[in-house]
Formats: sequence, structure tokens, C-alpha cells
Amino acid sequence: MIPIRDENPSLHTSFATFAIIGLNLISWIWLQGLGMNPKLAQSICQFGLIPGEFLGSLKPGTAINLGNGVGCIIQDQANLLTPLTSMFMHGGWLHLLFNMWFLALFGDNVEDAMGFFRFIIFYLLCGFGAVALQLFSSPGGSLPMIGASGAIGGVMGAYALLYPKAPVHMLVFLGFFFFRIVVPAYFMLGYWFLLQLISALSSFGDTRGGVAFAAHVGGFLTGVVLVKFFCSTERLAACRSRRGKMSRFVQRIR
Repeated sequence: MIPIRDENPSLHTSFATFAIIGLNLISWIWLQGLGMNPKLAQSICQFGLIPGEFLGSLKPGTAINLGNGVGCIIQDQANLLTPLTSMFMHGGWLHLLFNMWFLALFGDNVEDAMGFFRFIIFYLLCGFGAVALQLFSSPGGSLPMIGASGAIGGVMGAYALLYPKAPVHMLVFLGFFFFRIVVPAYFMLGYWFLLQLISALSSFGDTRGGVAFAAHVGGFLTGVVLVKFFCSTERLAACRSRRGKMSRFVQRIR
């Protein structure tokens, strides 16, 4: 299931969400060479987070094969900024586009309830929460952890609590056929979280790499825990009031 839009109007321009998307795009163009090697591989090795390197469980000088004849060399001292920089690295166009789509879809309304600076801090803390759980689940991992999906998972967790009944339009694919359904946000986001949790538990301790499901779970749970500390009561009340008025207006039109 792929969300295509929600019925949840914003009161304010989403400057923070746009800024985060912009930083990801700049990183993709400037640091990652639009996904072309050798810049892509170099950026992943330099700015991605390798659990075993970060925690010191991998021997310095160990070669990590990324495929296509490129790889990373484990350093004797890990770059302590990689929990931050890894949030702005991606492995391919689809990885980048899907992450930015989810952030644009759910980030504007969460930012609406927090404001510019609170949302940015909240987003980064969710990313750090995602990194922490991924490190715990795979402390000896040798492949770089990259992507914004952990932090975006936190945004989705916050959205689920703030706007649980907001209608979300989904595309459902069944082989070559697809159709559209509308579900409440708590259903779509709860279903997403359940899939991530099951996948994370089944891959716990796996050092071979793949999708960082534990990071998704960690980010989502961090967002659920922190959202109440970052929301502005007045802004949230105004957002919910406007959404209620818009829903009644749409019903009258229909």
C-alpha cells in the first residue's frame, strides 16, 4: 500500500519540512553525485554509519564490499558525526524519492503542530533514536546504515497520535491491478509499523545488511514518546479545528 495524499489541511507554510527535503536533495546532488559511482560509494563510506565501526567491534582495516568493485575500509576511529550525516545519505533514486514523499506527506501537519525549530529538533532526535535501536539490534553490522527513513518514521509516529482519524488515500497493488482506498491514518501507520516490527524481530542480530527495519521501529517509537513534549497546544488546537471545518465543508459539497 502506498499513500498518495491525506485530507489534512495545513495552517502554515512547511518551511522546516521543505528545508529538510532540500538538504537531502543537495546531499544527493553534491555529495552523492546523483547516485553515480565513485561518488555514491565514497559518500556512503564517509557519511554512512557502520555499526561495527562505530561501536569498535570490527577490526580496523577490514574491507567491506558494497558490490560493483567498490567498498569501504574500516577506520581505527569512527566518525562521531555519522549518526547525523547518515540521515541525509541515500542508496538510490527510489530510496530518496520514497523517503521524501513520505516526509512531504506527513511532515507538514506535524510541523504545523510544533513550529519550525521544534520540528527540526524533533526530527533529528527521531533520527538518533532510529540509529540507537539499529546499533542495539546489529552491533556487529558491517554495512553502512544510510537514509532518512528512521527520522521520517518518527514523524509518522507523531502523525498517528496527533491526527489518528485523518483520511489517507492509498494505492493498493495486487499484481498488475491496483485500486484506491481511503483509510484513517492510525490504520495506515499502524499497519506500516507492524510490518517494520515483524521484520525487525525476524532480522535481529543479522549483520549481513539489508533494510534497517530496527531503525524504522526506533524512529517511530521515539516520535510517539517525544511528540507530546514538542507540540504546541495552541497550534495543534488550531490545526484540528481547521481540519474539522474543512471536513464538514467537503461533506456539504459531496
